[in-house]
Amino acid sequence: MGGKIDQVELHPHASEVLRNVARRILADPDNVTCSSEAARLNRAGELSPADHLAVMYGKPSGGRPWLPHSLKNILLSEATLGYLMHRNKPVLGREDGRPVRLCEGLWDRATHEALRSAILSRKAPWTRRSNREYLLTTVALCGHCHTRLYTQTSKDAPPRYTCTARNKGWLQAQHCRPAPLINAHLLDAYVEEWFLRELGDGTIYETVYDPGNGIAERVAETRASRERLRADREAGLYDAPDDAAWFRDRYAALGRELAALEAEPRRAPGMVRRAWPPWGSTGPSPARTSTRRARAQNEKGRHRWIGVVLLAISGQLSRPFLGV
Repeated sequence: MGGKIDQVELHPHASEVLRNVARRILADPDNVTCSSEAARLNRAGELSPADHLAVMYGKPSGGRPWLPHSLKNILLSEATLGYLMHRNKPVLGREDGRPVRLCEGLWDRATHEALRSAILSRKAPWTRRSNREYLLTTVALCGHCHTRLYTQTSKDAPPRYTCTARNKGWLQAQHCRPAPLINAHLLDAYVEEWFLRELGDGTIYETVYDPGNGIAERVAETRASRERLRADREAGLYDAPDDAAWFRDRYAALGRELAALEAEPRRAPGMVRRAWPPWGSTGPSPARTSTRRARAQNEKGRHRWIGVVLLAISGQLSRPFLGV
């Protein structure tokens, strides 16, 4: 600590955690936010940046959580491109005027701009999303008033799905009697069994962000560097014989690099669809072997427009009806 830094490298696990966060936000910016990702990382037991730094230096973890605004600042910073930063801005090199790069970036410029757009253009929803591992969040609806079901928790009873619209005084729920109520684990197991039976062998597609191969970005950056060199030459900065020789070598090298880049095929960034592995209906259920899998199933259910309707009939238990 405090000595000269010889080399800077990305931490393999920490960098993959942030890349996964970026992929999830770009794939579904309306539902996946910095707040939901911070909550997911806390549930998964991922070390926060402060705790990760402490562990790297041999100190105990303080149990500090991921905070949404901290995660947002990390994702929006150009430090994720591998640049040396000062006062939240990249430091420019004296020789070529390019940002000083310390190491490999987490992603390229195209991904950075897409991530900024997804995070900064998002409007806050009017409802608060749960941070817990409920399988049917935003999927289960009341069969009487057709409003979404919410979860109730208490110390002396397991979590329950129930309709609270009539208690809130909503007009469309004035005749919601009796309000449906069911233990969460019972409805989750019923829905999961139906899902694996009806859709488990099918192919599930996800939409993800493809940053492209970065050729267009590298071409633009090389052209800008060559134009800066030319402007400096015209301003008389390389008139001395030794400077003129350096300028010719550097300008020629940039020209060769630009020609090689322009000859390569380009793949533009954008959203693409790809298939998930088939779920299969044999073996232990993913949701039963890991509580964190509930979130993944919930997201797949929403993207496939799967709805769960819960009805309460007088004198009978609440009964679910499922469908695509």
